[in-house]
Amino acid sequence: MASRATSAEARRPVPRLYLVTPPDASGLADLLGQALGAAEIAAVLLRLPHASEGLQEAHIRSFAGTVQDRGAALLLDGCPELAARTGADGAHLDGVDRLKDALPALKPERIAGCGGLASRHDAMLAGEAGADYVMFGEPGMAGRRPPFEAISERVAWWAELFEIPCVGFAGSLDEIEPLATAGADFVALGECIFADRHGCVTVVAEAARRLERAGTGA
Repeated sequence: MASRATSAEARRPVPRLYLVTPPDASGLADLLGQALGAAEIAAVLLRLPHASEGLQEAHIRSFAGTVQDRGAALLLDGCPELAARTGADGAHLDGVDRLKDALPALKPERIAGCGGLASRHDAMLAGEAGADYVMFGEPGMAGRRPPFEAISERVAWWAELFEIPCVGFAGSLDEIEPLATAGADFVALGECIFADRHGCVTVVAEAARRLERAGTGA
């Protein structure tokens, strides 16, 4: 993996938004469509219900048009084998081992992202294995995340040394600009987008404004 140090003088592009749906996204297709219309969204990570594959496929297809017709990539939370069958653009895998297991089903046509990276070593292993991006700061199974200072530091370290894009997970709007300033290529947002269904559009528009402000240094 090549260093970014040689291009330090180059102006970094404004980071892009990456939305993560709640674990139970049933009935959120319309709300997600509104969010996608409020700003340019690079990708949506669809978390799947605990159900049969048939029901999961139906769930994915119910969101696919909403997401992809807006120009965003539809990524599945795990289940790489369903990506090809449903026309999804790729999958997000939790940990290096799952990433490696999923690569044959995803590459070269689809995106393979990787999160759940507990250490710098794990992140480097994911990059070496062929991850299209790495994610730092997303909540774990119990909903806990590392301290924000540690997330920001990990993003800055990766951005300084590696070309593979990194996603910084923001737990609130206030974390967006620090992650962008640290060097995140994408900023992911989850519950803070979908918690207030009536304010979803406003929150996404504000998130995009903060990214633009961070990218321009205004």
